[in-house]
Amino acid sequence: MQNGVVIITGSSSGVGAACARQLAELGSHIAINYSRNEEGARKTQEECEALDVETIVVQADVADDDQCRMLVDKTLDKWGRIDALINNAGTTKFNPHGNLDGLSKEDFLHIYSVNTVGPYQMTRAVVPAMKTGGCGSIVNVSSVAGVMGVGSSVAYAASKGALITMTLSLARALGPEVRVNCVCPGFIQGDWLEKGLGEENYAAAKSRVEASSPLRVASSPDQIAQGILFFVTGADVVTGECLIMDGGSHLAQAGTVKR
Repeated sequence: MQNGVVIITGSSSGVGAACARQLAELGSHIAINYSRNEEGARKTQEECEALDVETIVVQADVADDDQCRMLVDKTLDKWGRIDALINNAGTTKFNPHGNLDGLSKEDFLHIYSVNTVGPYQMTRAVVPAMKTGGCGSIVNVSSVAGVMGVGSSVAYAASKGALITMTLSLARALGPEVRVNCVCPGFIQGDWLEKGLGEENYAAAKSRVEASSPLRVASSPDQIAQGILFFVTGADVVTGECLIMDGGSHLAQAGTVKR
């Protein structure tokens, strides 16, 4: 990826920022995207440019197709090529799965617009440049929620499950030039989850994961980024695959199912 060009949506913090830093270490130029957290995006930019790569920072809401196209156009204006796209931007509404009245139609549509439609729109926008260049790698950041039906809300789990299915469809449609894969993280340490759960619930959930997962680990953003970079920087004959990255927590959950 020396001198490669990568767009990372939602790269102002967390997994997206970790991907940006790790790719910059490899010599890639990065289009850093944010929707609200400009301060975080500028910090990511500083960290990447300290590694002697070029960056741009672009505010864009991936739920808006025009803004997706604008992000891609600005990247092409800067570097003239796009080698990889990491669809990391996401949102949720924290709501217990049993509280059916806690989610509205509008909640579902908003979550889907960012988590599922957004990656589709970004993919559609980058594919012409990737096909012209002869190759490209797209990585969708889904969630173990989309595999196991768990997570912050039913709407979130459903949107991430749809993203997994979309990965399979696009992998078939976009070959041979473009590979499409996804990662499915479990619990990820960081501010996003801590703010959503609250400090006490976050600490309790982290402890449960560390105690119950086979690897006894609650993943960090940098660890998840390593899996994403596997699909970006290598895996030349891999497409349509979903990599679960949760320390084996899904195995522990499956083992508790009563039959």
